[in-house]
Amino acid sequence: MKLIKQTGQNIEKLYDRSRIARKKYIEEKVRVIIDDVRSNGDDALVKYTRRFDGVRLTPRQFCVAESEISGAFQDITPEFIGHLKTIINNVSLYYKKQLHKPCKVKGYDGIMLKEEARPLDSVGIYIPAGTAPLLSSVYMTAIPAIIAGVGRIVIVTPPDREGNVNPYILAVANLLKVVEIYKVGGAQAIAALALGTRTIPRVDKIVGPGNWYVTEAKRQLFGYVDIDMLAGPTELVVIANRYTDPDFVVGDLEAQMEHIGGVSILLSTSRQLIKDVRKRVSHGFCVLCKNINEAVEIANRLAPEHLQIMTSDAVSIAKKIRHAGAIFLGPYSPTALGDYAAGPSHVLPTMGTARFFSGLSLSSFTKTSHVISYSKKALERVREPLEKVANLEGMVKHAESVNVRFK
Repeated sequence: MKLIKQTGQNIEKLYDRSRIARKKYIEEKVRVIIDDVRSNGDDALVKYTRRFDGVRLTPRQFCVAESEISGAFQDITPEFIGHLKTIINNVSLYYKKQLHKPCKVKGYDGIMLKEEARPLDSVGIYIPAGTAPLLSSVYMTAIPAIIAGVGRIVIVTPPDREGNVNPYILAVANLLKVVEIYKVGGAQAIAALALGTRTIPRVDKIVGPGNWYVTEAKRQLFGYVDIDMLAGPTELVVIANRYTDPDFVVGDLEAQMEHIGGVSILLSTSRQLIKDVRKRVSHGFCVLCKNINEAVEIANRLAPEHLQIMTSDAVSIAKKIRHAGAIFLGPYSPTALGDYAAGPSHVLPTMGTARFFSGLSLSSFTKTSHVISYSKKALERVREPLEKVANLEGMVKHAESVNVRFK
């Protein structure tokens, strides 16, 4: 691990994500793909699936058949299905608790103000399947959408060289009763979901992890469709002291580095702990902090995707954290728990965007409408101040639209 001294510009490298900002050539390539899908629809998808995934599929073959979904269970043991159901139950219980009653205000003379949350009509979920099938991303994205009441949930995922979708992805989708699945990946899949083709109808929002091309496509198509966030490489920051078990720290830091481009950072007040960890972990960064408050300050400036507080007073330290995608408290709450089984979605903000983005939640799949109801008497009470403000803004007809109700 690289030891960062808190002098000069060295420490600032941890705060600056420009080193992993999008590349210009990716931006241009993605723009070409999007324009091609916009103009040529399914034909463009056929071309890019052959070029990038190495398989020839017709538009009709993009859609996963029911027989493929049922056949996915042939090589999956009942024991593993039981494990999946346990995890699905954990995630479902968490998101069911997020259901809430709408905000409602009743005022004088018959005023009624209300905010109503309604589910999105349709959501597209991108599931990577390049180096390894991310079956956990299926339940971590689909479950909150299902509980929110989304009417149409679509999964897109790259096919393998034989034109198949990984059976574990299909099995999880089947357990969640998500049946609309397409064998399309990359930026072209995002374009299809956002713009629509003859085979793949457009959706209202796209969620799920992906590589730089997928992320860049989401960025360029935001506005045609809503997106969850623009996520970069995964991140872990660990706050630890001399009482923290070094084996736990090493295990968690190395686990994060299994992700391509993953970043691991240790913030510790213990010189000995840093020395021990550096002997065993080759990648990442570590910072020797004067005290825990300094570690907290650095963590807040980093605004990491994952933050583990591995001290005995983790709960009190967590109260000082302002920016983090997910916070893990104590020695027995590793980041891997959040990645796979705890409940809250592992789709989290990265690259410091936890300063203003949140992890996937029920509200990610709903939008709200303001409901306003006034009686004539209530309207008359605000008639004069409304008229003054409208006239000041030069909106005379706005004022007249109120006054006409009292002639």
